[in-house]
Amino acid sequence: MTLPMSDPTAWATAMNNLGMTPLGIAGQPILPDLPPPATRERPPGCKTVFVGGLPENGTEQIIVEVFEQCGEIIAIRKSKKNFCHIRFAEEYMVDKALYLSGYRIRLGSSTDKKDTGRLHVDFAQARDDLYEWECKQRMLAREERHRRRMEEERLRPPSPPPVVHYSDHECSIVAEKLKDDSKFSEAVQTLLTWIERGEVNRRSANNFYSMIQSANSHVRRLVNEKAAHEKDMEEAKEKFKQALSGILIQFEQIVAVYHSASKQKAWDHFTKAQRKNISVWCKQAEEIRNIHNDELMGIRREEEMEMSDDEIEETTETKETEESALVSQTEALKEENDSLRWQLDAYRNEVELLKQEQGKAHREDDPNKEQQLKLLQQALQGMQQHLLKVQEEYKRKEAELEKIKDDKLQVEKMLENLKEKESCASRLCASSQDSDYPLEKTLNSSPIKSEREALLVGIISTFLHVHPFGASIEYICSYLHRLDNKICTSDVECLMSRLQHTFKQEMTGVGASLEKRWKFCGFEGLKLT
Repeated sequence: MTLPMSDPTAWATAMNNLGMTPLGIAGQPILPDLPPPATRERPPGCKTVFVGGLPENGTEQIIVEVFEQCGEIIAIRKSKKNFCHIRFAEEYMVDKALYLSGYRIRLGSSTDKKDTGRLHVDFAQARDDLYEWECKQRMLAREERHRRRMEEERLRPPSPPPVVHYSDHECSIVAEKLKDDSKFSEAVQTLLTWIERGEVNRRSANNFYSMIQSANSHVRRLVNEKAAHEKDMEEAKEKFKQALSGILIQFEQIVAVYHSASKQKAWDHFTKAQRKNISVWCKQAEEIRNIHNDELMGIRREEEMEMSDDEIEETTETKETEESALVSQTEALKEENDSLRWQLDAYRNEVELLKQEQGKAHREDDPNKEQQLKLLQQALQGMQQHLLKVQEEYKRKEAELEKIKDDKLQVEKMLENLKEKESCASRLCASSQDSDYPLEKTLNSSPIKSEREALLVGIISTFLHVHPFGASIEYICSYLHRLDNKICTSDVECLMSRLQHTFKQEMTGVGASLEKRWKFCGFEGLKLT
């Protein structure tokens, strides 16, 4: 392919496609207003170009040589006419191929019209390109959905773990977890889910009751933990209050320093700027001191309110034991009765004084005598009514005191009965222990002194039972040595000699073959005993 410089139009078209200003031989631009070649709208995912203006004698090989510099060619569809379609591997290769639009092509040095042509490259619509583009878009959409889903799952709070279905095995596992403090929260959540699912029936009611009972056993632990945390909080409050008190003391000292500096004998020696600074500092320190003082007073008021609330709650709470409650009530009623008795004596004394004054008023001739007499009578009537009310309240309190005394007597009787029952139980235990003593004595007096000797007796009895004609002590010990090397022959012989009703020794043989043999006679001894 050649591009002669004598053709300025083709040269300008090629330079314009390459985005460069076309220049002539003398370096002057030629055809500066040449428009770019007209192309159709680019289809989505276009990898195929239309190439027109090919020479009639052009072959597929020549087309490949021209356009393979733009990129990898996948397919070429050549028409019998002077055009073809070229499909590239990537989309950007199409942009490179478009720059070849407008070039003249000539096959060799031939000037024949069939060997020359002007290239026209444009976008082409291809079903394969559209299909690949749609597949790529679907893949990108899937990736985007997957990314969004992963982001939503990352931001979504974790779901609670699935709760297993009820079974006897799972019930036993949950019951064990309920007893463990560290696994209590997980187990109680499982128990709650089972109950809400309706797993409770007649067959499983006992299991659920035991699990609920285990959950109830944690109430005391939680109350103790709350009390411990409250204690820590109270200690922290106390430390904060002490620290705040120390800070307030230091602020008071600083303010005292400012006030002493503001006195006349020291104030006159400071300059105007120093006095201004001292006044500002004193004002700031007083404001901060007042803020801290209000905070401390607020804490103290809260403590007083909490104490008053605690007192109110204590009155509503039940006492630890009935006896202590009754004693406290009796003491309180005694104090009230004493106070009422003193009030009654005081009113009686006032009544007597009023009567004396009334008698004096009768004897004296006063112009306001009748008016004073009415006032005194009214006061006397009011005091008498109040006295009657006090007497009635005193009687009611006495009745309550008698009732409380009766309740106290009943409680004391109940305590005495309980003590008697405890003493009877202790006597029964002692008698049962005494009855066990003879058994221990009989066991201690038995010929078998330890579990090891009893084990040896059983092994020897089994061995001799399968030897009806008896066996020598050496034969028996050789068998026992296989089981334990520390067994002594003398100890075995001493043990067998003590059990006369179980083992017996006989002499067998004649002359030099005379031998002592041990035989098992336990069944005969059982009949004798």
